[in-house]
Amino acid sequence: MWFRPEIRLARVNRLRFLARRPPNVFDFTAVDFEIIGKIIDVETIATSQSIRTLARLRKRYGKGRWRKRKGLATVRLDDGTIHAAEVHWYEAHGIGKKEFKIKFPLID
Repeated sequence: MWFRPEIRLARVNRLRFLARRPPNVFDFTAVDFEIIGKIIDVETIATSQSIRTLARLRKRYGKGRWRKRKGLATVRLDDGTIHAAEVHWYEAHGIGKKEFKIKFPLID
C-alpha cells in the first residue's frame, strides 16, 4: 500500500472508539425541577446564529427562529424545596419553549 500501516491502525482505533460511545449523550428529557407560576423579567440572551447549539436545536426540534431566553421564576426542586431562581431556555415560534435550565446561584 502507498500509506503507512500505523496511520491506518490509528484510523481503525478511532472508529472503534466512536462506535463504543452511548447513542444519546445529551438527553434533555429528565428535568430535576418544576416551574411554579409565571416567569417574570424575561429577556432574550441570543438569537439565531449567536446560539452555539443552533444546529442541534434544528435537528432535534425543527427549523424556526430560535432564541435563547432567560427570566426569573419560582421553582420546586426534586427534594420539595421551593426557591426563586434564574431560568434559561430555548424558544422558537410554532415550536415553543424547550430545554429549561436553572442557572446558579439560586436567589433567595
